[in-house]
Amino acid sequence: MVDIPQEYADLLHTTTLAHVATVGVKGEPHNTPVWFDWDGNYIRFSQTKTRQKFRNLQRDPRIALCIVDPNNPYRHLEIRGRVIRIEEDPDFSFLNGMTKRYLGRDTYPWHQPGDEHVIFVVEPEHTTRPRRRF
Repeated sequence: MVDIPQEYADLLHTTTLAHVATVGVKGEPHNTPVWFDWDGNYIRFSQTKTRQKFRNLQRDPRIALCIVDPNNPYRHLEIRGRVIRIEEDPDFSFLNGMTKRYLGRDTYPWHQPGDEHVIFVVEPEHTTRPRRRF
């Protein structure tokens, strides 16, 4: 586990998106934005079992996330780590919590019948940040 630099910890409590990079089946990068949560030790985000990101992380748990300051696009935090757990979210409690945080709504509005949501739990192993402050 790695410590998050204090001067960038605020980014983990914003409602900005984390851009998540995974490794595809042929070694190609796969990058998508996600809602995320930080509990002080782990980053968590939701995904359906039908998505490429789910398949990539089942096969290879390595992950990189980049969080850009919504008020200063030159300030960002990159976190590299591993998915240490994939948890089921059968009642959508985690997903609905993220919906409340990001949209101010009680329930996820784009839920499709049959969607199976999981929670990826990411353990940070390395952080990088810009050397210059803007």
